[in-house]
This record gives sequence, structure tokens and C-alpha cells, in this order.
Amino acid sequence: MTQQPMSDERRRANQGPKAAACNRAALAAAAREIYAEFGLDAPLSAIARRAGVGQGVLYRHFPDRAAVASAVLEENVRQVEQAAAAEDATFAAALGVLTWHITESAAFISLLHHPDEEGGRSSLRVLSERVERVLRDLLPKGHRLGAANDLMLAVAMVSGAATGPSREERERRALAAWRLLDIEVGPVRPFAE
Repeated sequence: MTQQPMSDERRRANQGPKAAACNRAALAAAAREIYAEFGLDAPLSAIARRAGVGQGVLYRHFPDRAAVASAVLEENVRQVEQAAAAEDATFAAALGVLTWHITESAAFISLLHHPDEEGGRSSLRVLSERVERVLRDLLPKGHRLGAANDLMLAVAMVSGAATGPSREERERRALAAWRLLDIEVGPVRPFAE
């Protein structure tokens, strides 16, 4: 009888149904990390392993790959909305949070300029519209990005420039793109309450 090698990543003891909320949060956090490192095509097993749960737990919370990506993207959009709703919110500060998500997540980039599904609005389009709405609400009157499609076109241009092998390189390029557009951006960081 041969023994299987022990994995360096040990699973937590099964906590049953009472751990459902913690498992979902761990899976979403693990998915964000895995997607940032390996892109949207990363194996779901890597997400489960990073979260410290089995694939069955992953599928209980997220029935397919799209559901996992949607949960991560929803959290990204929620953070941009929270930054925009903060008491001292500015357009530049909200752009800083948006830029952090652009540089952190390839999935978020595709959200920001995803085409409509034929015959209706895709869930990605709805998320993109939420981002546009909160940014537009903070846009100062007469701002150069105030024309109909200019705001999201600028966001798409910056997200297209945010390429590179590391988050730091992607951030450097994104900030350079904002500078070329002559747009002030606040600190690039996730929103923290």
C-alpha cells in the first residue's frame, strides 16, 4: 500500500452548515487572489484549495465558474459604490478605488467594457452601469468626462493600459494613462470603511 504525500495546504476540520458564511467569504477571497494571479481561466480546484475547502463546498455556494466570477465582481463594484458614498467622497478618491480593482483583477477589466448580450442586458452590463452611475454622481459639473460616453470610454482606455506581469506594473501603467488623460486620481487602494 503506497501512501499519498501530504499537501502543504491542510484543510480545516469540517464545521458543517454553521460555517457556510465563512466558507463563502473564504471562497470569494480565494477567487480574487487566484484570478489576480492566474486570470479567469484558473481551475476552480485552485480556488477551493486556497480557501481550505473541498470542491463540493465551492459548488454548493457557486454552481459554476460564472457564479464565482460574479461574486468577485459584485464585491469589486460594491467597494467602488462604498467609496463613492463615503462622507468625504471625491471623484479622485473613487477613481483610486476603481483603479485598484482594475490593477488587481483582470475580471474587473472585462466587466467595465463588456458588450450587451443579444436581446437583453447582461449581468456584467448591469454591474458596469452601477460603476458608471456612482462615478458620474461624483463628476464635478463641467468636467471633461461629462459627455455621454466619455467617462466609461476613459475607464476602458485606462483598463486597457493596465497590463503587466505584476500588480505594481499594472498600477504604474494605469496611473500613467490617467495622467495622459489629465485626470486626477486619489490613492490607489481598496475601499476600507
